[in-house]
Amino acid sequence: MNETPSGRGDDPTTNTRRKHIAAVGRKVREAPRPNPIERRMSKFLREPPSIRMAASVIVIATAVVVVGGGVLIRVLDHSEYSNIWVGMWWALQTVTTVGYGDVTPRHASGRLVGVIVMLEGISFLAIITAAITSSFVARAEREHALAEDVEDAALEARLNTRFDDLTVRFDRLESMLREEET
Repeated sequence: MNETPSGRGDDPTTNTRRKHIAAVGRKVREAPRPNPIERRMSKFLREPPSIRMAASVIVIATAVVVVGGGVLIRVLDHSEYSNIWVGMWWALQTVTTVGYGDVTPRHASGRLVGVIVMLEGISFLAIITAAITSSFVARAEREHALAEDVEDAALEARLNTRFDDLTVRFDRLESMLREEET
């Protein structure tokens, strides 16, 4: 056993490994940690969201756009929108693509807010439609797979019955051949 000056009995190879492990540990501790948004995006990319999660994100984003659009339209085009609630009403009817036309933005900045709210409304409808469609498709695929499994089981049962019949016939033939030989 190799004695070191410390008297612990460690060999130089072990000390080198410990130093290397300590250096790696320092690098890991000093490495910048991803912020919460990066962590969520990484998790999102690893595990696709459920339809419920996607729908809740879409609804929250749309609500934020309605509230933000209502406030912004009031601030940017205040001559047309007498209070925030009129702005919210406008944003809600715009995001739902109803657009009654009772209030419309007059200034370019208000129209820019209108464009953003309209695009969010169109996106909202498209994504909700896609989510509903994908749930129908997934359900149809499950039902189709179940029907195929039933058909496969029935075919296998028919084939097994047929093979059993053939086995019985071959057994009879073998017994008849044995009787003739004797």
